[in-house]
Amino acid sequence: MAAEGFWFLVVNDLHHVDDAGLPWLESAFLQMRAHPEHPKFCLLLGDLVETASERAFTAVRHLVDHLGMPVHVTAGNHDWTANADRRLFDTFFPEARNHWFDHEGWQVVVLDSSAGNVYEKVAVPDSSLAWLDATVPKLKPGRPTLLATHFPLGADVRYRSTNADAVLERFKDFDLRAVFSGHFHGLTERRAGDIVLTTNRCCSTTRKNHDGSLEKGYFLCHAGPNGEVTRRFVQVAGG
Repeated sequence: MAAEGFWFLVVNDLHHVDDAGLPWLESAFLQMRAHPEHPKFCLLLGDLVETASERAFTAVRHLVDHLGMPVHVTAGNHDWTANADRRLFDTFFPEARNHWFDHEGWQVVVLDSSAGNVYEKVAVPDSSLAWLDATVPKLKPGRPTLLATHFPLGADVRYRSTNADAVLERFKDFDLRAVFSGHFHGLTERRAGDIVLTTNRCCSTTRKNHDGSLEKGYFLCHAGPNGEVTRRFVQVAGG
């Protein structure tokens, strides 16, 4: 683990619609790329588009490919087509199924929590739980760990996954430090022991924040050398 730690970005709910909103999103991604802290990777937590279409995904894929850092994506409910099909999303983001990676001694788990277009009372799919059961034994219990989902896992947060506790239970023997989620467009912070579970405002001009706030943006986060995770909200200019 690097002595000074590292920086990373967490972005949720772009809800890209069409070319009219593209200049704002382009400026948002340019702002993310320009941070002097030089973030090492970005977690992009679903609802990339408002309505799943080849044109919308093409635009977001272009932004992702030119961000200048690895981007780890998970699907949101808006990323499925109207007939509960996610093949179009998977075509543009084939690496976005459940996955995990190691960065400077930190384990980062990106969990698929959406199940069709349904936006509330949604359980993390059995396929994702099965993947967790197969993957968690491969993780090292003593290493600091991050978890990223689309649907919130924090207690009493609106739209929380109905089986959130079952997900968190699978990490009970691990050094889970922070959980980042989207879907609820608003700043929330919950704690489960030493774990901090958050959601954030959306990074979109096509959707409002559920908490009534007006600012749009993302988190700039720091993973410290002693396993601490800090974050600050960064407002996108004009948002």
